[in-house]
Amino acid sequence: MIQPRRVLVPVNGSSTDEDVISLACGLAKRTRAEVVAMYVIEVNRKLPLDVDLPSEASRGEEALERAERQADGLGVELKTELVQARDVGTAIVDEATARQVDLIILGMPYRKKFGEFDFGKTVPYVLKHARCMVWVSREPMPATS
Repeated sequence: MIQPRRVLVPVNGSSTDEDVISLACGLAKRTRAEVVAMYVIEVNRKLPLDVDLPSEASRGEEALERAERQADGLGVELKTELVQARDVGTAIVDEATARQVDLIILGMPYRKKFGEFDFGKTVPYVLKHARCMVWVSREPMPATS
């Protein structure tokens, strides 16, 4: 079993947030790791990076507050970070490097694009560039009718 000291858990307000927070908190309770949840506001390249985006910031704060409540219920102190960046994957890798995390836990929905399972762009970027261990938790495949 790995013994991470710091765990980074990106959240985005989706259905996978609860699972990755639960996974991180369970690990943190066993290893006494610090857990940081982060939400990235992706800023369009046409806008200044420090532009005020109140609706996106509100969604981010709500996602982080839900993560905090969940962690509190599991008996784990959770630190949070709201970040504005041009690219979500880059922001995750940069935050992991700056905080010297040992593990990133990513959640991803099961989604298809053009009839094929799609990883999106964030997960492959983080898997390729993160210097630490990365766990990916994909939600279950939907039942077909």
